Amino acid sequence: MRNNAIPELIAIGETMVLVTPATAEPLESAADFHLAAGGAESNVAMHLARLGHSAAWASQLGDDALGRRLAAQVSGSGVDTRWALTHPSAPTGVYFKDPGRGVLYYRAGSAASHMGPETVAGIPLEQAAVVHVSGITPALSASCNALVRSVMERVAESPASLSFDVNHRAALWGGRDAGAELRELAARADIVFVGLDEAQVLWGTATPEDVRALLPEPAVLVVKEGDVGATEFHGGTSCFVPAIPTEVVEAVGAGDAFAAGYLSAHLNGLDSEEKLRAGHRQASLVLQSTSDVPHP
Repeated sequence: MRNNAIPELIAIGETMVLVTPATAEPLESAADFHLAAGGAESNVAMHLARLGHSAAWASQLGDDALGRRLAAQVSGSGVDTRWALTHPSAPTGVYFKDPGRGVLYYRAGSAASHMGPETVAGIPLEQAAVVHVSGITPALSASCNALVRSVMERVAESPASLSFDVNHRAALWGGRDAGAELRELAARADIVFVGLDEAQVLWGTATPEDVRALLPEPAVLVVKEGDVGATEFHGGTSCFVPAIPTEVVEAVGAGDAFAAGYLSAHLNGLDSEEKLRAGHRQASLVLQSTSDVPHP
């Protein structure tokens, strides 16, 4: 998808080729596999496009067959890919989903890890309604860290809202203090998504209220509690909505789906309860599938 209009949402971050068993069976013994686009930010953009919004994804791919395949898949989901660049020598990243056992990443030195502030210099971030980034990107490299900070500085001086999903990936941070840095970045966003489990690991917070006390700066803070529900803190108010009971096939990708459902309702001007319900509905679809963005 490509036109000259500014999308409602611009999502920025790495997308890799996701290799997943065709059915919910172990990676070690599965015989048939699907190749799909897998990345927190492009997942959000694809979900939003399927929910009827205009969404764009900005990133960097390898000049290889996998990169071209990814660009086509994301674009085929209705997402504007005009700002997906190509690196001349670094490869497109790949990861494998092992249902019920997590994922295996092969992303070191990927094309996206070479992104920096210059990657988004020509993108009119300030004209979007929402710019979405995650805590994955600043962990990829020093230049990616600078990219996220540049995006935050630009959006802060504009009418656009900055959406930030903490998305803590411990393996990417190495020996760096992820807790301090992710807390600093989250404090600079307008809308923040964080799982209570990752908040406990990062900051030692035990309840959603503890997380809000630690992060009073964002206008909106959404704390997710898995199959329990989610709480939105907006200014001095809070709203809790229970999760939808769901038979879980695979949990990976559900957080991105929740963020997309919530942001869709946000763009539609709905209230706190409806935004949380929309997040749960979208997450429930992913929980019942091995795909990060299931086909309707």
